[in-house]
Amino acid sequence: MENNNVCEKIIYTKEDIEITVKKLGEQISKDYEGQEIIFVSVLSGAFIFVSDLVRNVSLDSYIDFMQVSTYGDSTDSTGNFTIKKDISNDIEGKNVIIVEDILDTGFTLSNLVNYLKSKNPKSIKIATFIDKPARRKREVFPDYVGFTMEDDYFIVGYGLDYAQKYRNLPY
Repeated sequence: MENNNVCEKIIYTKEDIEITVKKLGEQISKDYEGQEIIFVSVLSGAFIFVSDLVRNVSLDSYIDFMQVSTYGDSTDSTGNFTIKKDISNDIEGKNVIIVEDILDTGFTLSNLVNYLKSKNPKSIKIATFIDKPARRKREVFPDYVGFTMEDDYFIVGYGLDYAQKYRNLPY
């Protein structure tokens, strides 16, 4: 896997990712000191990020998963929000951090935030592994950002896929 023909270039190394995720976990621990958090991971892309992130949070935490889509079978968002798998925990009165792999157009996350707000959580924040602000079409602002990508690369690895492949790349 070190020299993979799939990758044109490595943008974030395994070491870059480990350092960044550790800093995010420490910041979340500081921001929520003495409180509990429910992490809601958006499947499938964010599962590796959320697992590494929660291991770097020193607070009582719960993890739940949602599978939502505004993309269908395309690489461009259709804007149609569909819930394929809902959370199983009651989040009323709880601190929620939505964990996403990439925040680009904002269609998915703006709809997801509104949906989760209807369940009356104490707070909702967003943690994203990659933020692509140049592609934003909805006003969504992440609270915790791993990396900001100004270039519009299509990226794979660390949970991100192309046709369900390459999620297992460590970079």
